[in-house]
Amino acid sequence: MDIIRFSKFAIVFCVFTSCVSENKLEKEITKIPVEVKIERFDQLFAKVTEETLPELKEGFPFLFPKQYSDSTWIKRANDTLQIEINREVKKTFPDLLSEEEDLRSLLQHIKYYFPEVTVPRAIAITSDVDYRNKIVLSGNLLIISLDTYLGEDHYFYEGIQAYLKRNFKKSQIMPDIATMYAKQLVELPKNRTFLANLIYYGKEMYLKKIFLPNQSDAEKMGYSDEQYAWLEANEEQIWRYFIDRQLLYSTGNNLMPRFLYPAPFSKFYLEEIDKEAPDRVGQYIGWRIVASYMKNNNVSLRQLLMADAETIFNTSKYKPAR
Repeated sequence: MDIIRFSKFAIVFCVFTSCVSENKLEKEITKIPVEVKIERFDQLFAKVTEETLPELKEGFPFLFPKQYSDSTWIKRANDTLQIEINREVKKTFPDLLSEEEDLRSLLQHIKYYFPEVTVPRAIAITSDVDYRNKIVLSGNLLIISLDTYLGEDHYFYEGIQAYLKRNFKKSQIMPDIATMYAKQLVELPKNRTFLANLIYYGKEMYLKKIFLPNQSDAEKMGYSDEQYAWLEANEEQIWRYFIDRQLLYSTGNNLMPRFLYPAPFSKFYLEEIDKEAPDRVGQYIGWRIVASYMKNNNVSLRQLLMADAETIFNTSKYKPAR
């Protein structure tokens, strides 16, 4: 009985100590000076006239390709579809105060681990629902297409596949931005093996985990709670599938779209699994391997980013949850 009591005490103590440590870390992070304002280009463009267009172009020259004449921009601003987009965006985003606060917190976390990262000029636009470029991070510019975050049931998205539009919602703005920063920090795989790609996405997800501590793991991956719960419950079966079919060192071109890229579901080619499995299960497994590596090795975050996939895998001591 004494041993049992001691074990319970030890667990409670460890949890308490971990919470104290995390709270201390968060207090340090909140002290990092970051000033961010999301400029509402979408609203400025909605009100543009022939007289005010030159000033707008001067303020945002990168949003006005030179091959288009001024009359083209005025015509677009007065287009009935553009006016409708403006109206719908204004309904969902009358202001961006909460998004600015979330972005400030995200950038504080990024700068805590990577001080060299600069605070970008953040600009909100509309893009005719260009969902392949919801977030653009280029140099010191961060561009957010608000019309791709109006809610998955918005009528603008009729005809778009469900697995894509399920993340066309406000709560995915910060995970999408975090993804763009992670992609700038994580080197592309050095070879074409499935394992190298698993670890690549695992590193991305590990960064997103520490950049967004207040968002759920499901949101970080763009899953519903039910989809994420399925992954947790079936982690061992997914891993066993990869091992039994000797996929880790395979360079088959079909593995990435089957298990790593956005899709309606992951393709195990097993009817009973494919009906329930969400897409990108390989990213989840890669994340679990990277997390195990960081837990079982005394290495820094920068050392993680420099480590190759084979080293990470071989020293991770990864064991799937049962």
